[in-house]
Amino acid sequence: MTRPEAGPGAIPDAMHDRWTRRVWLGGAAAVLTSPWPAAWAQPVSAAAEEAKAPPLPALGSELKLPRISLLDGSVFEPAPAEGKPLLVYWWSSTCPFCALQSPSMEKLWQSQKGRGLQMVALSIDKKPEDAVVYLKKKGYSFPAAWASPEWRKAFPKPRGLPITLLRGRDGKLVLAEKGQMFAEDVEAIAQML
Repeated sequence: MTRPEAGPGAIPDAMHDRWTRRVWLGGAAAVLTSPWPAAWAQPVSAAAEEAKAPPLPALGSELKLPRISLLDGSVFEPAPAEGKPLLVYWWSSTCPFCALQSPSMEKLWQSQKGRGLQMVALSIDKKPEDAVVYLKKKGYSFPAAWASPEWRKAFPKPRGLPITLLRGRDGKLVLAEKGQMFAEDVEAIAQML
């Protein structure tokens, strides 16, 4: 509806403001009481799992990543990674913040793997195929695995996404970040290796 301009039947400014708020609030109430918002929310199981997720591990704590099959068919074995910096990156193909951070993670991997950096990018996608398709489409080569719900019982994902953990050469956590890291923050990880 448009507001009539000045003249007979014109709505005074104060009344127009109240009318505008009512129309807006009425529209908001319709949206909030419609069945659509429930469809926008995470599935109950995913939301419940996230609510039970542990906080980020403390800096200085030991970080032991269990053995896991990688999406390229190889296997990440913990023993060969001992004494080397290990980057653990939790992500999902549907996470918009991961989509912004992942190109920087790929650049870090490409520039630092020759210096001994070990990396495992743990996808929490519903199916491993979703992660495989996404990685191929984006051209990412960092070592990635699908963290199945069963595997996550041994190594639970901390609350949030993306999650970036860096274990130093001594096996202790030197970085624990929840949420998107900017490109310059990911680049700074190289100085911690």
